[in-house]
Amino acid sequence: MSEPASISTGIAGRYASAVFSLAREDKAIDALEGDVSTLEAAIADSGDFRALISSPVYTREQQQKAIGALSDKMGLSVTTGNTLRLMASKRRLFVLPQLLASLRALIAEEKGEVTADVTAATKLSAEQQKSLAEALQKAVGKDVKINMAIDDSLIGGLVVKVGSLMIDTSIRAKLNALQNTMKEVG
Repeated sequence: MSEPASISTGIAGRYASAVFSLAREDKAIDALEGDVSTLEAAIADSGDFRALISSPVYTREQQQKAIGALSDKMGLSVTTGNTLRLMASKRRLFVLPQLLASLRALIAEEKGEVTADVTAATKLSAEQQKSLAEALQKAVGKDVKINMAIDDSLIGGLVVKVGSLMIDTSIRAKLNALQNTMKEVG
């Protein structure tokens, strides 16, 4: 891991531990999970929000004022809003994506869940996702939350990642394996 990435991860981990501890004390894990989802959506959907948290052009005061107003507008919990304001005052908003990932992991661990990153060639129906989650639950022995992504280059099939386990049943992978086998023969 590169040094800047490990520094960011370390900073994010400390903030995540503190926020999670406060949420657990207040019995507000569900509210924290909602805040995490709201912030992840803001990062994914808004270039302006991404610029606010990562651009050095904004002063501490500008970041603090903007993140405070956005926290209130998004309806984030007091704990999360105050944490974001503190991070802005310390010029640490750039670690927000890593903070959210750390919080997701802590929340999942608290609930006894694991997250499966599933990439499919086409969108799975709710019933297909439920069946997949049940099959994965039997395999790993924990509740499984599915994080879906679509990649039409897979042609068909799925790529499933649960922790360090990866299952690739995509047609693309099978074609690549066949191509490699043919190279060895010829």
